[in-house]
Amino acid sequence: MISSENLIFACFLTFIAAILVLDLGIFDKKSHEVKFREALIWTLVWVSFAVGFYFLLFYFGDRLHGVKTIEDVQYRIDTYKHTYNILGITDTSQAIHIYRKNLALEYITGYLIEYMLSVDNVFVMILVFMSFGVQKMYYKRVLMWGIIGAVIMRFVFIFLSAALIQRFDWILYIFGAFLVFTGIKMFLERNKEDKVDPAHHPVVKFVSKFFPVHPTYFRQHFWFRNKHDKNRLYFTPLFLVLLVIEFTDVIFAIDSVPAIFSITQDPYIVFFSNIFAIMGLRSLFFVVAHVIGMFRFLKHGLAFLLSFIGFKMLLHVQLTELGFTTIHSLLVIVGILATSIAASLIWPDKGRKKRKVVSELTGEKPL
Repeated sequence: MISSENLIFACFLTFIAAILVLDLGIFDKKSHEVKFREALIWTLVWVSFAVGFYFLLFYFGDRLHGVKTIEDVQYRIDTYKHTYNILGITDTSQAIHIYRKNLALEYITGYLIEYMLSVDNVFVMILVFMSFGVQKMYYKRVLMWGIIGAVIMRFVFIFLSAALIQRFDWILYIFGAFLVFTGIKMFLERNKEDKVDPAHHPVVKFVSKFFPVHPTYFRQHFWFRNKHDKNRLYFTPLFLVLLVIEFTDVIFAIDSVPAIFSITQDPYIVFFSNIFAIMGLRSLFFVVAHVIGMFRFLKHGLAFLLSFIGFKMLLHVQLTELGFTTIHSLLVIVGILATSIAASLIWPDKGRKKRKVVSELTGEKPL
């Protein structure tokens, strides 16, 4: 008999696959440059999907793990170390309502963390496209296939990490220490100019060493057969760009996935929040490309966010004893985000470096 977890998970993956097929097969028949309006619409669509899933969990979240009794609720609390309790509650419907509400809260908090951290990943992607000289009409295609690869890698990473955490809970302390280190490092290097060297990138050097790579682009293709060279298969520079984007996401996942495990240890909730953020990453890329000059203190905010999450993982036992719950984490995260945005608007960047990057990327004046 198929479990409720597997059934819901299969339905979720089917929904994601359907959207991808719809996008690739109907909306992406012809490569084109994505303008700000189109990107903003798709960003709102994906955010709406993510918010809609929050309400789905809020009203039907008990069906994810087949929770039907108070004992089931307590078992899930113990298994996934949720930061709330149902002590003294004897009404089953009330216990399940508390469970659903907190499950939805953990999901939306994890989604917000992932989405915030995605912005920094987007800026690296912008540098990759610029460094490799990719035409703007091919950005969308590369990002789409990059997202498909990211979904697969996140699936492996998240459920493997969850299995390890369930068996060795001390791994959370390693994650926490790593996030604190990353946050401090990000703050210290906040003004450092990021660079991507196509010729010396490790991915490019590795692929070029073992596979035939053609020196020039071949329209939107990742590979082609050269009729003038015995029909030999060649990879194009666009394929190298795709691999670099995938590599970038792996590095990014090392920060973002442990960060969400600080909110919940339920691998399904971690996966759902991750995937919705990733699926909206492509449209977010084009939005951020136009407005990135407005957020001069974003790096500061992300550095504080990672450090906060790291300390939360290191002190999770003490914080739980003090009554620190998911809602408190959400308030701190929103506060960090709001502060960094407000500070950016109050004290805008008077330099022209980021504006120049945006101008070169989009071909139009940045907002």
